[in-house]
Amino acid sequence: MAVVYLGLGSNMGDRRDNLESAIQKLDDHEAIEVVNRSSILETEPYGKTDQPNFMNMCVMIETRVSPLDLLEVVLSIEHDLGRVRKEVWGPRTIDIDILLYEDLELSLDELNIPHAEMHKRSFVLEPLSEIAGDVVHPGTGRTIEAMRRALEAGETNV
Repeated sequence: MAVVYLGLGSNMGDRRDNLESAIQKLDDHEAIEVVNRSSILETEPYGKTDQPNFMNMCVMIETRVSPLDLLEVVLSIEHDLGRVRKEVWGPRTIDIDILLYEDLELSLDELNIPHAEMHKRSFVLEPLSEIAGDVVHPGTGRTIEAMRRALEAGETNV
């Protein structure tokens, strides 16, 4: 089973319920088990700032699903929970990002692993460090906790 870390966010509707529903749908999948989860943080929007605050968290899953098939699973869950893609970084009922998949480095048009922007986002690194602080990012060679501290200290090249 592959160990995978996902980032979840919601800023529309019942945000906490959206996060819980997404976790339940992940866990209901026959080849996915949610084995750990971070606390939930409320954060200001990133990128497009004229929208409601987000609730963000991370989960650790174990899965037999390949990265591309996992992308299809999370896109299906987002669709089932009412996500409509109208604009980049726009409001959403749920967003599920594949952050890390074992020590895989993958760059495709539709999927980048590790997630290409995770090192710039405190709303990802803070909850991820709760459940994966000692995990080494395969692209940077730094632990998630070291990346979180560097971002918090204002380093631009995390």
